Amino acid sequence: MSPRNTSISLIGVPTDIGAGHRGASMGPEALRVAGLGEALSGRGLDVVDRGNVSGPANPWLPPTEGYRHLEEVVAWNRATMDAVAAELEHGRLPIVLGGDHCLAVGSIVAVAAHCRKVGKKLRIIWLDAHADFNTSDLTPSGNVHGMPVACLCGHGPEPMVNLGGSSPAITPDMVRQVGIRSVDEGERRLVHEAGLDIYDMRYIDEHGMRRAMEEVLKDVDEDTHIHVSFDVDFLDPSFAPGVGTTVQGGPTYREAQLVMEMIADTGLMGSLDIVELNPALDEKNRTGLVAVDLVESLFGKSTLMRA
Repeated sequence: MSPRNTSISLIGVPTDIGAGHRGASMGPEALRVAGLGEALSGRGLDVVDRGNVSGPANPWLPPTEGYRHLEEVVAWNRATMDAVAAELEHGRLPIVLGGDHCLAVGSIVAVAAHCRKVGKKLRIIWLDAHADFNTSDLTPSGNVHGMPVACLCGHGPEPMVNLGGSSPAITPDMVRQVGIRSVDEGERRLVHEAGLDIYDMRYIDEHGMRRAMEEVLKDVDEDTHIHVSFDVDFLDPSFAPGVGTTVQGGPTYREAQLVMEMIADTGLMGSLDIVELNPALDEKNRTGLVAVDLVESLFGKSTLMRA
């Protein structure tokens, strides 16, 4: 199946403001060069590229009061929130082309507000090597791309926690994390306290990706809006090296395809982030091409020969 909504809007967010490496700001263009728009149009979808939202330059400064570039991070997330909200209001499925993962705060704040407005249940499928549940007390780097889930759940700096005017934007029971394999010690404690539902690589090794995704999707229904937040470092760097925070031992290409196909089978995906693609660290846009291939599977392309 494909998502019910076949009207797709691409929204570029060209920033590495929340990251610890430069280069994710080039991610939107790398996805375009890899043919994302053309691939989705080829599947019969109505695709409009809205271009890029704009925001402040990256000053590349050390942390201030525990956060790097907080003012600029907030500005980029507000722009993302407004752009995503506008597409949802017009009945279109927004795809955010990142950019680093801090921008998921703005994207998901908009999606959560939309779900409340239309009476949909929200399910966030967080595909990542990292739990992204850090706070300034737990990480010395101050990089906000390691904090978006915490911010969305009400743990973080006031301007991010209240980006949409209320806090928290979501509750932990809305989130399912898949592929996790790098969690800081203090972050692990906070994750357990919050009760996040995590299918880490140990679980996947022991039970298989099919079982993990059955658990992730078991209670979605016709009234569910699925938001997929796809951090490219979810993938094993052996075939997706173009990210700033590679972690060995991730899902294989076939496991990643199964994830996307099983989400597509629900027909319930209503919004998507693609983040942390860093062309400066890639090999001839290899990772960008893999990302486009996997996103096609989210929209119904299947490698299966079933009738």
